[in-house]
Amino acid sequence: MKWLSFLHFYQPADQQKDILEAVVSQSYLPVFKSINASKFGSQSINISGSLLELLDNNGYHDLLGMVKKSLKEGKIELTGSCKYHAFIPLVPETEVYRQIVKNEETLSFYFGNTYKKAGFFPPEMAYSGILPGMLEELGYKWLILDEIAYAKEIASPSDDKLYRIKDSGLGVFFRNRRLSNLVMSAVVRSKATLDPAIKDIIPRTYVVTGMDGETFGHHRPGLESLLGEILNSKKPYSTMSISDFLNTCSRDLTTETVVPRESTWASSPRDIERGSQFLSWLDISNPIHGYQWDFFKFVLNLFYKVPESSDNYDELKNKMDVAMSSDHFWWASAKPWWSLEMIEQGAFRFLDIVKNIHGISDNDISTAQKYYQLIVSTAFEWQRTGKVRQMAKEQNEATRIPFKERTYDKGGHQRGVWEGFMHLIKKEEARAVKNMEYEKAILWRDALFKLEHKLDIYDMINAIDLLRLEIGNEEVEKILNKYTEKYHKIRGGQPEQRG
Repeated sequence: MKWLSFLHFYQPADQQKDILEAVVSQSYLPVFKSINASKFGSQSINISGSLLELLDNNGYHDLLGMVKKSLKEGKIELTGSCKYHAFIPLVPETEVYRQIVKNEETLSFYFGNTYKKAGFFPPEMAYSGILPGMLEELGYKWLILDEIAYAKEIASPSDDKLYRIKDSGLGVFFRNRRLSNLVMSAVVRSKATLDPAIKDIIPRTYVVTGMDGETFGHHRPGLESLLGEILNSKKPYSTMSISDFLNTCSRDLTTETVVPRESTWASSPRDIERGSQFLSWLDISNPIHGYQWDFFKFVLNLFYKVPESSDNYDELKNKMDVAMSSDHFWWASAKPWWSLEMIEQGAFRFLDIVKNIHGISDNDISTAQKYYQLIVSTAFEWQRTGKVRQMAKEQNEATRIPFKERTYDKGGHQRGVWEGFMHLIKKEEARAVKNMEYEKAILWRDALFKLEHKLDIYDMINAIDLLRLEIGNEEVEKILNKYTEKYHKIRGGQPEQRG
């Protein structure tokens, strides 16, 4: 199997130096050291232009040299994107175009002719219908989206097809959520535990994963060692950049025409059904988001009136680009992401732009200050009154139903499902203790407690999902059949008797 591995590297344009230092030392340096030391395969990578400048301005020239070396040796390819991580579906088309071009210019500045334009990564894998025509015009061949963008309700993207966006020549590759989340969650930390967990995926022609580069070492300490093992794998899979796969392995695959739906790599089916697939950036029930986007539009319209001959036009344009970053919208979602600092910083950027426009009216400055105060004061009120915690709790409760409620509490056949899973978890706990895998034993012990007390809704990966990864669906189903058999025997045929 060809593993088409995509990694996304990004930090805010004015990231604090201590945080940047931690990310570089814990993640970026180990990751590119592993890539440069790898003997096989290649990766598709996105490094935003703003991050390249941030690394340069803070003296991380050794890291930039490592990236350039891996690019020159063909171990990575670099994708296009928006330079300052703008959220494409909610930003004017002209601004999206300019940010893409600015990103290309930055990549060319740092890497020269070794940067070859081919693939495109929309920040957050946020898809908009404006992209195909724009990307084709700019010379891109493909883009990467999450599998939820594949708009077929009863099917998933196939492993033996290529995909092309309707009415264009632009290819699209769909990220496999299960495998991406399996790695990102650090449920598996070595190839020895990864391979059995994905044995059903391995027979495929290819699979695409997409995750943040910071996952390895920064978000998940120690996980960079797994990345090294994956990079150096030849069997049962080997990594390959998307463009290399297109050029060398796709000849015998059929092509399906698709119309991707607007979504992100964070969207859920329920979000899409409700038309709230961009919830983390624009939630119509969140007044802070409303103030932020109104402020954005107000400032952008003022900027459009600034003549290019103005002596600080370029400075204002750069400030506007940075302020367009998706970060401060995301951190204002409170479902569950929240940061007063990032919210204030985003609002201040807009205010700063207005104050630096030559000849700006007192009325416009007053309006900008009111927007700033609305955003910051509302955010502080939410923090002080506990509204943020309440919103996060409601989000968790809305997205997860305790496993015990879905099984044991329903009685009948479903009670057998509960008993079967409890048996499996206790068995895995005992096996972990026997193998002296004490961290894993604690995980299973805690899982039993959480499931029994209906606390599993707060877990990123539920213990039930983890069981299926650990021992495989076939073994799970065998045990469940055993535990539910007695309920099948006593279940009657009338609806009121069915469990």
